[in-house]
Amino acid sequence: MPKLILSGMSLDELTEFTDSIEESKYRAKQLHNWIYLKSVSGFDEMTDISKKTRAKIEELAVITDVKIKHKQVSTDGTIKYLIEYADGNCVETVLMRFDNRANLTACVSSQVGCACNCKFCATAKLGFIRNLTPREIIEQVLTIQRDTGLKVTNIVFMGQGEPLLNLDNVLKAIDIFNRDFVIGIRRLTVSTCGIIPQINKLAQIDFQPTLAVSLHAPNHTLRESLMPIEKKYNIDELMSSLKAYVENTGRRVTIEYTLIKGFNDTIQCAKELAKLLIGLKANINLIIYNPNDTDTFEKPDKESIQKFKYILEQSGKKVTIRLERGSDIDAACGQLSNKMRS
Repeated sequence: MPKLILSGMSLDELTEFTDSIEESKYRAKQLHNWIYLKSVSGFDEMTDISKKTRAKIEELAVITDVKIKHKQVSTDGTIKYLIEYADGNCVETVLMRFDNRANLTACVSSQVGCACNCKFCATAKLGFIRNLTPREIIEQVLTIQRDTGLKVTNIVFMGQGEPLLNLDNVLKAIDIFNRDFVIGIRRLTVSTCGIIPQINKLAQIDFQPTLAVSLHAPNHTLRESLMPIEKKYNIDELMSSLKAYVENTGRRVTIEYTLIKGFNDTIQCAKELAKLLIGLKANINLIIYNPNDTDTFEKPDKESIQKFKYILEQSGKKVTIRLERGSDIDAACGQLSNKMRS
C-alpha cells in the first residue's frame, strides 16, 4: 500500500491523519508547522516529536515524493530547479533574489508544458502535457525552502503553463500559500495571456491575488502574430474584461509587455499602447526580451527601451522595467524549457 504524502495537506486533513493513528490534534499542528513553516525534508528533523511517534508516522507516510532532477545557480544568485514528479513529468521553478530587498520570490509553474504557443516563449515548444495538482504546485515552493533553508515571501505564477487554464487547482494552491505558508494575498501574483472567461471568474471570487496580463502588443494584428490566443480572445474584448475586473474588485492590474527589437518596441507602438490603456487602472511592467533557442527575435537597444518607457509615463501610468534575473542559466522570462544544462 502506497504511503500517504503529507505535503499539500491542510491542517484539517493532517488532523484526520493523526486521529487515524490515535495521536492528538496538537500532533497535527506540529506536523503542519514542520512541513509549511520550517520546510523539513525528513521526520528526524521534527525534534519536538518523540522518536517513537516519528517512527509510527514514517511507517505510514512520507513528507514528499518529488525530486530535484537538476539545479542551476546563476551569477546573480537566481536558482533554477528542474523538479520531477512521481509520474516522471518535470517542470521548472525559479527562486529570484534581488539586491537590497528582503523579498525572496518563487516563480512557479502551473502546468507541464503549455498550449498557448506564444512565439517568444521556450515553454511553448513543449506543447501541453497536463495540469499540475495543487499539491504539485506548492511542492515547488517547499522544494525551494527545503533546499535553501530560506523562506519564500512572494510567489508569481509566471513559470511554465497558463495558470487560468488550470484555475481551480491554482486557486486551491493560492489558498494554501496564503493560509498555511502565511504569505499575504497581495504577495501572490497570477499571470495570464488573457483567458477572458477565467478573468471574469476571478473577478467574482472573495479574494484576489494580483492579476498580471501578458499583452506584448498594442493592437490585434501585431498581437495575433505573436500570441495565438488573440484569435480566440481579442485585445478589445480583453480590455473590456480587465476594466470590468478592476470595477468589480477595486484592484489595479499589471500589464506585462515584452519589448522585442524592431517588432513591438517602436514609438508608434508605445503611443498605441498608451491610448489602449486609457481608463484602465493599471501599472505597466516592461520586460526585455530574453533570447532562447526557439526563435530569431532580438533584444531592443537601451535607447528604444527608455523612449518607450517615457511615452507610457507621459500618459500617467506607473511604468517599471523588470530586472533580468537568471538569463545565464535560461531562468529568465520566456526561457523555461526543461533543458538540463550545466
